[in-house]
Amino acid sequence: MTTPEKKKKSGLFSNLLFNIILPAVILSKLSGDDMLGPVWAVIVALAFPLLFGVWELKQSGKVNFFSVLGIISVMLTGGISLLQLDPAYIAIKEALIPGVIGVIVLLSQRTKFPLVKKLLINPELLDTEKLYQTLASKDNRVEFEHRMAKAGYIVAASFFMSSALNYILAKAIVVSQPGTTAYAEELGRMTWLSYPVIVLPSTVMLFGAIIYMFRQIGKLTGQSLEDFILQ
Repeated sequence: MTTPEKKKKSGLFSNLLFNIILPAVILSKLSGDDMLGPVWAVIVALAFPLLFGVWELKQSGKVNFFSVLGIISVMLTGGISLLQLDPAYIAIKEALIPGVIGVIVLLSQRTKFPLVKKLLINPELLDTEKLYQTLASKDNRVEFEHRMAKAGYIVAASFFMSSALNYILAKAIVVSQPGTTAYAEELGRMTWLSYPVIVLPSTVMLFGAIIYMFRQIGKLTGQSLEDFILQ
């Protein structure tokens, strides 16, 4: 009997290409009146992350919370741009998405299903059943949950930091009225800078939380992390 083939996940390069590189190039280089024009440049540029997000949802075979938020973010940017609202709304939108995720992470800490557990203890990577059995045998299950909660605050802080940086970056760069070439170019510049200014620091904090939890697994189980990694 054949086992069902796992859905392929998009790689880092694909994410960068469709979410940052292509939109930034189109907005920065093709928004002039002699090219696509500011309105069509925004439409074409935002089509790439929007369609890529939909494709990711289809590939995963299930609704992914973060992919849905990404699609909503793109649609909000498109709505603000095409309705030619005050550019201040772009800064608010940029801060809103990671801020909402940070709040959800914090609120989920007080439930039986904290979001941080899904983020850091991935059942596709770790044998979670074996991990929890080992923790229970060492009488360290409760302590593990306490340390998981600490990691949750690190993850939430990374999203709140991203929210603040998003707002500052957008407020500083996107100042022109939507519907103009200057606005489209500013949107492109913000997209370029979002990776080094926002994504990298936030990713460092997230990796810090992951490394912290991996170390706790070793300390609380008395075994190497490799013992719990799925083959």
